[in-house]
Amino acid sequence: MFLSIVIPCFNEEGVLDELYGVLRKEINKNEKISSYELIFVDDGSKDKTLEDIKRLKKSDDLIRYISFSRNFGKEAAIYAGLKASKGDLVVLMDADLQHPPELIHEMIDKIVNHGYDSVGTIRKNRVGESKLRAFLSTTFYKFINLLSDTEIKQNATDYRMMTRQFVNSVLDLSEYNRFTKGIFSWVGYNNIDIEYENIDRTTGTSKWNFMNLFKYSIEGIVAFSTMPLFVSSILGIVSFIISSVLLLIFFFKAIIFGEVVKGFPTVICSIFFLGGIQLLTIGILGQYLSKTYLEVKSRPIYISKEKSE
Repeated sequence: MFLSIVIPCFNEEGVLDELYGVLRKEINKNEKISSYELIFVDDGSKDKTLEDIKRLKKSDDLIRYISFSRNFGKEAAIYAGLKASKGDLVVLMDADLQHPPELIHEMIDKIVNHGYDSVGTIRKNRVGESKLRAFLSTTFYKFINLLSDTEIKQNATDYRMMTRQFVNSVLDLSEYNRFTKGIFSWVGYNNIDIEYENIDRTTGTSKWNFMNLFKYSIEGIVAFSTMPLFVSSILGIVSFIISSVLLLIFFFKAIIFGEVVKGFPTVICSIFFLGGIQLLTIGILGQYLSKTYLEVKSRPIYISKEKSE
């Protein structure tokens, strides 16, 4: 089989030589792979990542690359790599060697001998991450699965092998705001996941800080669930009912008992409560409206500055 390996890269200087050596070793072990291509997608790196890719290409004509005009994000890099791939089987993996290349053999076996269309990977643990980050990640997966009809498995990674038909279906979803984990689940097909022990980065540092992860989680929720809109409507109805009940209580107190309505703190708290709900619902609506705005403009998902071809 012809195997394509797609590798998004952002400031991965010093990592690619080791990655290339390990991949070549694993590819040569598998007799089912007749030929291969390594597709590096440089997502606007500021270091010497592109230079390292070009140097590797000089020693191996089977290496291809795409270099963006600026940083468009990992989702855009994944889309560009999948679109450029030509293989019967396509592997998506990170450049930092946290995705064990030796799993490629098991992935091929699952597809060739067991008839699966896609083989994903799930981390057994989150060794090397802070407890706070691990907690927030676990909470996100529980939250998005509660809101969305599309199941996204906890600790799922982007490391995945796919058939050509599966890849083509993913590419058919050409929306600007992409959440690949959700797209992989949404397209369906016959899928299976395999587990592996989490591996620390050998060099470099993670590009995903808390703010980037927060933005990514919002992208996922907005892209695959309209439940927040429903929740905001429920909050509006509940607020209206509570305010109506309080209004009736104060009215009858004033008419029947002649009681002067007091409670300056209550008024202030009510204003802040209702104002908070209004701002929350407006914010939710704004998120969906902003995504619609970006989709309507039909901007390209990425701009390629340089290619190997």
